[in-house]
Amino acid sequence: MSRHNIKSWLTDMDGVLVHENNAIPGAVELIQHWRATDTPFLVLTNNSIYTPRDLSARLHNSGLEVPEERIWTSALATAAFLKDQTPAGKAFVIGEAGLTTAIHEAGFIMTDTDPDYVVLGETRSYSFEAITKAIRLINMGARFIATNPDATGPSAEGALPATGAVAALITRATSREPYIVGKPNPMMFRSALNKLGVHSEGTGMIGDRMDTDIVAGIEAGLHTVLVLSGIADRAEIARYPFRPKLVIDSVADLLAHVS
Repeated sequence: MSRHNIKSWLTDMDGVLVHENNAIPGAVELIQHWRATDTPFLVLTNNSIYTPRDLSARLHNSGLEVPEERIWTSALATAAFLKDQTPAGKAFVIGEAGLTTAIHEAGFIMTDTDPDYVVLGETRSYSFEAITKAIRLINMGARFIATNPDATGPSAEGALPATGAVAALITRATSREPYIVGKPNPMMFRSALNKLGVHSEGTGMIGDRMDTDIVAGIEAGLHTVLVLSGIADRAEIARYPFRPKLVIDSVADLLAHVS
């Protein structure tokens, strides 16, 4: 499958479209091109804190016009997974509006009384009381779900513990590993394809990380494009046994190919 056969696109957000709330060169024009040509696309993020509306506003402030229905988060993917597994189920949720809203809209009841699931997402302030409750509920039989495996997140002061780090704490206390829905689980991409109503054949994935975006894209059967405007550099590519279909400096180079 060559890029000329790509009819729909999935793209990571940070490192591909924006960097520290500034649009990466070519990002504004690429989104404009996709919208002008009615190309199906979704902007993906492992961040479960924000709702699509919040993220759309953040991208707008960076100069990118991405409607909220074109944004797919690990929270939305997690909610879609839970709805498929246990319609109208119950969950004890640790997270912020992006996750709680998605799970509520999926028809779940959020409770700490005999839940089917404990769902762990990103939050700015993890509560020791909530983590303790999660551990006890998992020990009582609730299934353990995490939105994403990222161990740390960025802040102005430096790294912050994130979902993966807190999940490790809960795992150590319960001996139960979480099922992680977000990248690098290819389910994140498959749920995005379902959202768009398209097939993996004919869909491209643009990312800036070999260990999440590219490996998950390959496992989901997508045409993978690695940009060097974020985490990865050419030296990192050599450390992995798999390769993206295309390596470019930024999405500006992809725009040159498709326009």
